[in-house]
Amino acid sequence: MPDDAMDDMTVGVLARQALAPGASGTERAIEAALRPKNLGEFIGQPVVREQLKLVLDAAKARATPPDHVLLSGPPGLGKTTLSMIIASELGVPMRVTSGPAIQHAGDLAAVLTSLEEGEVLFIDEIHRLARPVEEMLYLAMEDFRVDVVVGKGPGANAVPLSLPPFTVVGATTRAGLLPAPLRDRFGFTGQLDYYGPAELERVVIRSAALLDLEVHSDAAAELAVRSRGTPRIANRLLRRVRDWAQVRGAGVADMTATLGALEIYQVDARGLDRLDRAILDVLVNRFLGQPVGLSTLAAAVGEEADTIETVMEPFLLREGLISRTPRGRTATAAAYQHLGVPLLA
Repeated sequence: MPDDAMDDMTVGVLARQALAPGASGTERAIEAALRPKNLGEFIGQPVVREQLKLVLDAAKARATPPDHVLLSGPPGLGKTTLSMIIASELGVPMRVTSGPAIQHAGDLAAVLTSLEEGEVLFIDEIHRLARPVEEMLYLAMEDFRVDVVVGKGPGANAVPLSLPPFTVVGATTRAGLLPAPLRDRFGFTGQLDYYGPAELERVVIRSAALLDLEVHSDAAAELAVRSRGTPRIANRLLRRVRDWAQVRGAGVADMTATLGALEIYQVDARGLDRLDRAILDVLVNRFLGQPVGLSTLAAAVGEEADTIETVMEPFLLREGLISRTPRGRTATAAAYQHLGVPLLA
């Protein structure tokens, strides 16, 4: 969506776009420019960063491709960026695909047989691979071989094709959906966690410098607090603050510009947006605190169930505003307090 249409968007749409892979060309280009190019530039995730550095340094010392890498965590925390850094640190090309894009084993075979030695194959949403594709990937990851079936019926033959050594980097927001045989073939699994305000403040300051935008320290801190623990959202909100500063302000990301932009996009002091508050309103006011199933909740707020479960719900759970029970989602006392509604007896 072009930037001149952003004034009419609610921040609920803004947040979903920030966490979605299908952003506009302009947005993708800006995001690419803001991505760290190496582990030294990457902010946050100190444990994963140190573990990954050891894996890569050892592989480079042995002059062999590193073990396959699985990166797990909520959207927007840097899984794609880390995959690019892996290829960059190794000095090898990277092939990019996704689980939903590979529908048949033949599709995967075509990708695998075109890989060069040492190349990184990045598979986003790897938990969404079809079962026949998974089974072919098992063999390729472990033995660097694929079996291509030639012919049909009783006369069909499986022709084994050797593959050059390569590294699979898988990214997933739902690690629990990965079958055990696939998880076991990854030599290193990195779990990415939400960022703290101090780390997000560093992200905002770094991104502002790359955007040639002056940002005040108090404004950067305010953006960090309201960015849902997610660097991608912090960068998106920073760009909207830049828009406000250029159109209505003095061209500087100060507190006036920051609060003005956040008010337009309906981001409150805890980082909740319109859709977050709609979810809480449904749980508190419409269903009066009773458990609500995911599909019912999605229909009530007019959003896809998968979006609520993968984008909105993890943040609300982490903030202690909702809870999940066997009967459905319920609002917590903190949700009532945030909405200013008296807690039911």
